[in-house]
Amino acid sequence: MSQSATSLHPQSVLIGNVRVPNRVVLAPMSGVTDAPFRRLAARLGAGLVVSEMTASAALVEGRRDVVLRTEGRGLGIHVVQLAGCEARWMAEGARIAEAGGAAIIDINMGCPARHVTGGEAGSALMRDLDHALTLIDATVQAVAVPVTLKMRLGWDDRTINAPELARRAQAAGVRLITVHGRTRCQFYKGSADWRAIRAVKEAVTIPVVVNGDIGTFADADAALAASGADAVMIGRAAEGRPWLPGQIARYLAGGRREGAPVLATQFAIIDELYDELLTHHGLRIGLRHARKHLGWALDAAAESADAPPELLRAERQRVLTADDPMAVRRHLADSFEAFGAWQRVAA
Repeated sequence: MSQSATSLHPQSVLIGNVRVPNRVVLAPMSGVTDAPFRRLAARLGAGLVVSEMTASAALVEGRRDVVLRTEGRGLGIHVVQLAGCEARWMAEGARIAEAGGAAIIDINMGCPARHVTGGEAGSALMRDLDHALTLIDATVQAVAVPVTLKMRLGWDDRTINAPELARRAQAAGVRLITVHGRTRCQFYKGSADWRAIRAVKEAVTIPVVVNGDIGTFADADAALAASGADAVMIGRAAEGRPWLPGQIARYLAGGRREGAPVLATQFAIIDELYDELLTHHGLRIGLRHARKHLGWALDAAAESADAPPELLRAERQRVLTADDPMAVRRHLADSFEAFGAWQRVAA
């Protein structure tokens, strides 16, 4: 256990007037962090969970699929992340999210996807900090709840301007900064540079969250030590493992390293999530949306059971090609039983 990551830091984070109970945040991930997944991760111990990136203009238009992204029913602290490139839509989108129960509005200036940056939103805003500040100003002034900001280190290695954007964002009223330790041009290649985030931490007095490649207890310790950040954000490592943010939060608070839940618990978690996804999205969209979660859950279970690749391939084929929900759940139960049988034999 790293002392710098535990006992020398407070075990909660204050965002304006909102106190987050621990130092682990579930990252906003398009197609992943819908309301059912966020509720599950929060119940399993994540201190804060953030909605999928939501286009502010589409939210103002009232598109059903976009409004669904901002649902916060059953969440203690509801965070809606907005993206956009026009101040009027960012302001109005923030007002709509606040009226819908958001306790925090997060601004996306970190998404590297071409369909986002091509519209001059997401991390493209790091190429024009003056314009980025107009969006921040409009959002902060539109709502009474705290506003936070997620960014990357910069557009590319020649323009590492995260510290400057963070300083200016704090001056505009932003209450927390999250930094993914890559540039936009890196996308998700290479390794996140946690040490580079220290310059952001040194540039502001508000809390800073380190993000990128954090998937283990050791990663969390190393990321906090390198960056000096106040909290960590867990992204792709939580896919299929919604318990992971809570486990890392408890580790940072007390040094206890928990293993993955037993297979029976993992099955109960994915079975519940599957039902919630179908209810949330409707049957047609929910079936398609749930497949990725089912695949990730099977991957996690196979890893827990130390199952051979051929068994995992067979179970994925059986579960992920079924269309009837009852058949899916039956195959899923059979898959977990097969992993459990392998685990018992191997032991």
